[in-house]
Amino acid sequence: MNTKIIMTASAIFLAIVGLSLVFFPVEVANYLNFGFQSLLILALQVMGGLFFGFAMLNWMSKGGVIGGIYNKPLVTANMAQFMVGGLALLKDLIHHLEKPPVIWILAVLYTIFGVLFAILFVRSPVKG
Repeated sequence: MNTKIIMTASAIFLAIVGLSLVFFPVEVANYLNFGFQSLLILALQVMGGLFFGFAMLNWMSKGGVIGGIYNKPLVTANMAQFMVGGLALLKDLIHHLEKPPVIWILAVLYTIFGVLFAILFVRSPVKG
């Protein structure tokens, strides 16, 4: 399994989501029909900063040895973030099938990354 591709793809995905939330929180809130509430806008921007921070962490770690005992905290944090997010999104979609397409896309990507990081969590790195 090529960890550089996984780390790069997850970094790009998280950067897109993070920067969208940092620079366009009002537009994101309106698209998702959240309305305008100053506390919600602030929370979206802070969350965007977290996503962007994860993106930078993954981007800067993409060239390292990842898997097994190597970079275990990095893999564990990514696995937890993507698994929890993926399961939450899937649970919500099961109960509300009419969600916007972007939520479906996020759920699929989160689930895929969650599974990939879970595999990295238990698999030893492969020499490549």
